[in-house]
Amino acid sequence: MEFSVVPLVAAVAALAWVVLGGARRRARLPVVTGVAAGLSLAVTCSYLISGPRRGEDLLGLAESLALIALVGLTARWSPVRQAVPSGVVAGIAASAWLLRYMVPASPLEALGMCAFWGLGVCGVAGVGLYLRSLDTLRVRAVEDERARQRLRLARDLHDFVAHDVSEMVAQAQAGQVVGVVEPAQALAALQRVEQAGLRAMATLDRTVLELHDSPGLAGLADLAARFTSAGPARVEVTVEDVEVPEEVAGLGYRIVVEALTNVRRHAPEATTVDVAVRAEDGTLVVSVANDGAGGAERGEGRGGFGLPALREQAEAMGGTLRAAAVPGGWSLVARLPLRR
Repeated sequence: MEFSVVPLVAAVAALAWVVLGGARRRARLPVVTGVAAGLSLAVTCSYLISGPRRGEDLLGLAESLALIALVGLTARWSPVRQAVPSGVVAGIAASAWLLRYMVPASPLEALGMCAFWGLGVCGVAGVGLYLRSLDTLRVRAVEDERARQRLRLARDLHDFVAHDVSEMVAQAQAGQVVGVVEPAQALAALQRVEQAGLRAMATLDRTVLELHDSPGLAGLADLAARFTSAGPARVEVTVEDVEVPEEVAGLGYRIVVEALTNVRRHAPEATTVDVAVRAEDGTLVVSVANDGAGGAERGEGRGGFGLPALREQAEAMGGTLRAAAVPGGWSLVARLPLRR
């Protein structure tokens, strides 16, 4: 292989390696960019010593374009401390390739030739920095929205739970007053206390889930264990080994939490709950079925949460969520696209 072809192969290979490898290889982008740029500068320096060569202009042009592309990718993806040195070296290498094939009349002409190609390097680096700034703004916007949502959820938690707790206190006091002379009224008051307590627990479940990052599908086993230990229903979880995007996995976890919360509220007599997660025709199918009575469809949190809110999120993602009575119990099935 001709020595002049080595930096071209290195630059193109580095570019393909990064682009085809995705996010996992971006951490090594400054290294491969620096290596390709170093080889290019070595060839350029050797030509300056031995004299220019003719007939290899297209190879040098391709090499320069590949290095410019690496500069743009480095500016967008790499940490600043690593991006600056590797990007500067690659920019110099991409700007100086013309010196291999022509002898400038003066140092000023050589500087002008390099500056002309340097404009392209700066332009591509600017595009990379602009895209990087958009990513930063998007991350900040998401963080700000999460903070606003958490504050709103905290207010909702105080309003709704305080209402349910105050109702429980009032019903307990009323039961104490009438319990001696009218036991039936006391029993009814205790039932109302239980209902208010279940509502408060459901609100707490939803709010705590929203305030914390979802553990995704990996957390379903722990969720099932906690639910089983807290009541008479046994939860069986089956999760198929499939690669699921983080957003889809988080929504699937919240759907299961909501379904189990509704089992606790509307079907306390249920003895078994089957949770299954599998891939089917490019979608993630999340199904929850129980053998109790009651309607999970009524599980609508007063704060705008519950199945209706989750159904809206599923539909916004391009999926569906259905809950309906089935022979011997209740079933919920959500279909979420694995790719958008």
